[in-house]
Order: sequence, then C-alpha cells, then structure tokens
Amino acid sequence: MIRKPSLIALAVIAAGAMSSQVHAAKVPAGVELAAVQQLVKGNGAEVATLDPHKTEGVPEANVLRDLFEGLVTSGPNGETLPGVASHWETTDNKIYTFHLRKDAKWSNGDPVTAHDFEYSFKRGVDPVTASPYSWYFEKATIKNAKAIIAGTTAASELAVNAKDDHTLIIELEKPLPYFVSMLYHTSTLPVHKATVEGKGDKWTRPGNMVSNGAYQLETWTVNERIVLKRSPQYWDNASTVINQVSYLPLQSQNAEMNRFLADEIHMTYEMPIEHFKRLKKEHPDSIKVTGYVGTYYYQFNTKQKPFDDVRVRTALSYTINREAIANFILGQGQTPAYSFTPEIVDGFTPAPQAWAALSQKERDAKAKALLAEAGYNKDNPLTFDLLYNTSENHKKVAIAIASMWKKGLGVEVKLENQEWKTYLDSKKQGNFSVARAGWIADYNEASSMLSLLESDNGNNDGKYNSPAYDELMAKSRKTTDANERANYYQQAESILSQDMPVAPIYQYVSARLVKPYLGGYPNNPLDNLYTKDMYLIKQ
Repeated sequence: MIRKPSLIALAVIAAGAMSSQVHAAKVPAGVELAAVQQLVKGNGAEVATLDPHKTEGVPEANVLRDLFEGLVTSGPNGETLPGVASHWETTDNKIYTFHLRKDAKWSNGDPVTAHDFEYSFKRGVDPVTASPYSWYFEKATIKNAKAIIAGTTAASELAVNAKDDHTLIIELEKPLPYFVSMLYHTSTLPVHKATVEGKGDKWTRPGNMVSNGAYQLETWTVNERIVLKRSPQYWDNASTVINQVSYLPLQSQNAEMNRFLADEIHMTYEMPIEHFKRLKKEHPDSIKVTGYVGTYYYQFNTKQKPFDDVRVRTALSYTINREAIANFILGQGQTPAYSFTPEIVDGFTPAPQAWAALSQKERDAKAKALLAEAGYNKDNPLTFDLLYNTSENHKKVAIAIASMWKKGLGVEVKLENQEWKTYLDSKKQGNFSVARAGWIADYNEASSMLSLLESDNGNNDGKYNSPAYDELMAKSRKTTDANERANYYQQAESILSQDMPVAPIYQYVSARLVKPYLGGYPNNPLDNLYTKDMYLIKQ
C-alpha cells in the first residue's frame, strides 16, 4: 500500500447487490466497559499531511482511516465491507454502480453525496493536485485515468460520475474483478469540496477540516500528538464506543515501549526488536503478531552510477544474509524474502527463484565475482550512502547489512538517516544511492505489490524501467482468468530476480504491544485498523 516507516478472499461482487453490513465495535455480552473511552496509539512518525490525496505513508493512513470513510472499508479480518456505499453491483466487472447511504454526513452536517466522490476521484487524478498516488487510479484501470495523468485529457473526463446524489457509476477500461477491494485505499477517500477550495492548503488544520469518518480532528500539535474526537454526525455513531483517539509520533521504539509499560499508551506502532523475547516472556498477553502483506527491501537508484549496472545491484543483493536478518536480528516471525511479492498474499504463490536455493556461501562467491567484473575490488572499493528513515529498528538492520557488505565484498557504506517527511522527499527527488524501503499492499492481490515497479508508477523512486516487465503487468490486467494472471505475475517476479532493481530482505509481520483490555483489536492482514471497531474494557 503504502510506504511503511518502520488473508483475505477479495469480497468483490461480480453480479447482484451486496447487502448492507456494519462492522463498528461489537461489545460481547457481559463485558463491562471502562468509564473513560480515550485511546492512545503510537504512530511511528510525524505525519507528512492529512490530505488523503497527498499522502503515501502508513502513519498518515492510520489517522485518515479514522477521519474519513470511503465507498468501502476493510473488515476486521481483511474482508471488504460497505462504507459510505451500502451496496453495489456490476454485471461485467467493468461498470460498477455504487449506492450511497442516505444518512451519511460530513462532520459539519452536510450530506455525503455521490458528487463528493466524483469530485474527490477527479481531484486525486488531476496533475494539478500532484498526488503521489495518482497512478493508483490508472492501475485500477478507471477509464481515461492514464490520459489525464499524462496531461492529454482533462480531469473532468475521468469515468467516475454521479448519476444522482446517492448513485455513483465508475467505468473501467477493462474488466477488473478485484476492483472493489481497491477502494478502501486512502487515495479513494472523499474530501469536502467547499472546505478544500475555500481553505486552500489550510483545509487540513484543526477548526478547518471537515471529514466524514467516525472521528473528526480536534487538535494537531506537530511532533507531539494528533487528537481526534468522536463525530456525532457519523452515520453509525451509535455503534462507536471510543470517544477520543490520540496518535503519538514516537520514532524511538524503546521510548514507545517504555510509555506502553508505564500505561501511557494502549497500542504501539512497533516494538524494539532486541526486547521482543523478554516482552513475550514477561507480557505475553500484550504481544500481538499477525501476518502482514508487505515486504521490507532495499531500493537501488537505477539512474545513478554504479547502480545502473545490474551486476552491482545483484552482488549487493546476494550478499545480504536474509535468514540472519529475519531470524536473529528481528526474530518476531518475519520470513526471509527472495521475491518482491510476499507469500501471504491472497491467490498467488511466488515461484522460488534459482538464486534462493544457493547457500549463503555460494551467493557470496557469485556476488564477489560479479562486483569484480563490474570493476570493484580491494584497490577500487565500492562506496555509497545508505538512506533510511529515523528508526532504531531500521538502524539495526542497516548496520547488520553494511557489515555483511563490508565483510563479503569490501564495500564501504555510510549510513544516513532522515526524518520521515525529509526521507520521502529525498526518495521522490532521486537524492539517494541505496535506500531502505517497505511496501504494504493496498489490497490483497499480487498486483498491489508488483505494480510498484512499473516504469510509470509514481512511487517507483528507483526509476526501474523494463518494457518486458511493464508488458507482463499490462497483460495481467487484461485477463479475468486467475491462473493466467498468476502466470504473468510469476514471469514478472522472474524479471525482477534477473534485473534486481530492489533487494527484497524480509516479509513483514505486524508486531506490536497492545493492552489486553483493548477489545476489538482485529486480525487484519493489511493492518487496516479502525478505532471505531475497538473499545476499552474496565480493569
């Protein structure tokens, strides 16, 4: 999905309407609620923005899921459930009709209409908005999105149209059976037109923001906390339990852990890897480890020498001992990654790559030969900067890998850390040689991972460009046959293994500390958490 600073069956309705469901907090019979329903969460980093069309990271998405609601939402187990749209239908997986709830309202009391979604989708794809996720609308194959992004067609021509206040019609270029599952992503959230256009860049500030989710923005103290309060206008407010939620931008996992143990926060963003075994022993009821559809990797700037040389990229990738990173440096259940698509993704299992079957000693030998062939040796050592966003966990991984490169290849690496927002900008501008990165699927399908490395993807910061890879991904969107699509994905993974534009390191798990008395914590494989699903139990 999304850049991370630190399995579902796609619930797509091919024909007929989906009935309305609710997935807000369900308090079991006999559970006594705490008198004070105020949740405090660690959030990893200070958010870069709260504009849904200008975000690209997990910290931002965490807050936006509470502030805004899209046509659909992600259920506790990752299932696709109705949001503002109570139901929808399609007969051909190409034209989708969404029926909006008549009681959905913005936080200022205005009704949420199909016109709001039409405006928002067109704003998200408009080059004037400069959304880092405009490409998402093209990958969703919404008609005319590609031409709009290219600047050859007006944003008004995007095939998202309000038939009336409560009926939205979206037309795709070609059938896409998993389309509905793409619509709980932050780029598809609605924004309030009058507020956006009336307040300009200040529309996301407290006192200005108008949102349509279960919560509304109360205060935002930069580098300290964001506080949201329950929105009485939300259509399902009666089912919401928690009255206030605070997000703390704690970049230090140790500081976050200490605040959790001091009962100052209820849920951490992550936990310090060196304390995991102790915490598991001393606080077993507070450990939450779940599968997570995402990959941690190092990205090469393929437009910068010598990383335009596949031999250099491959040598560096081969030398990373993934088993050591996953099992000893981390040790929370992460899996060594030899493909970009994680094995947990729904409906697709990446084929083992040949180099993955080699022993680490054999990989090291091949790596040394490749680097020598590229002109680097003891007399002419390879030197470069490794960029990562500020995090103790990222630093530990970077130190370990830099040591592997030094020992195995004689490579000299300078570690450079930057704050989240600066790091994102550096990557976007191409101001890096090799950078730590993480990608979390936006929806549970292999294309949500693989599309990142297409040449026209706005988040392809390493500027990898392979016509053969692009063609395979284009073909995958033209078929409705799952087996044929999986075959294209296998071929795409093989190309990545040969070109090595990124070095996959491990497959994520979601590992954090959660108070045992926080009820409603879900087992969501995309880590899509909604505060409205949770409740605090009396101690």
